Amino acid sequence: MDLSHRTVLVVGGTSGIGRELARRFAAAGSTVAVGGRNPKALAELADEGVSTYEIDVTDTASVTAARDAVLTHHPDLDTVVTMSGVMHLEDLRDPAHFASAATTIDTNLLGTIRVIDAFTPHLIGRGAGTFVTVTSGIAFLPFPPMPSYAASKAAVHAYSEALRAQLDGTGVGVVELVPPAVASAGQEKVNPHALPLEDFATEVMSLLAQSPTPHEILVEGVRMHRWAERDGTYADLVAQRSRALAMLPGRR
Repeated sequence: MDLSHRTVLVVGGTSGIGRELARRFAAAGSTVAVGGRNPKALAELADEGVSTYEIDVTDTASVTAARDAVLTHHPDLDTVVTMSGVMHLEDLRDPAHFASAATTIDTNLLGTIRVIDAFTPHLIGRGAGTFVTVTSGIAFLPFPPMPSYAASKAAVHAYSEALRAQLDGTGVGVVELVPPAVASAGQEKVNPHALPLEDFATEVMSLLAQSPTPHEILVEGVRMHRWAERDGTYADLVAQRSRALAMLPGRR
């Protein structure tokens, strides 16, 4: 993928990985727009010269309105990165977890689908373009304290595979970004092994720049998760990660 001279929308780009990737695309020479819900972050990005749009991926009307606004200002949009997401701890022995599960699925999975549905006609009409979906190493190697997050990201992986097959021949590609734990949004406090954000972004942009672009963007730090079943390490790694169940309030 040529990272310069693209027109890129990053939905969920107001913080963390999304914000850093938006900056990297801009630094590479692309025109960048960011969608999100945080007014303060959107204002900060606007001050940096980035086009910003309010969007709530759990609200179809909001997604449609943002789509229309983006395409009015950027009719040559060719790349849509959809990475809005929430991550909650859940104790499945407590029925109250269901509210968190519903929010997680609505944001991470259905939010991704809403954004893709909104922009698919435009990209197909251009005859060229790219969707970048964002999953997680947890999609392939569950982290037991976050069951709905793992399920939502596994579902986005399967959806990305199906979307790629259905769009074959249209000129529209589908690239899946699979992050490991990255030191943003406080993850470094939870996981001391989290990959520094700048290192992660540098590796991601290098992989995206390959020709042809890989269907899955796998930094070195996520390969142990992605290939755990293949490598025969899955059961042991899940058992190790299950020790983290002690962090749930009801298990202490």
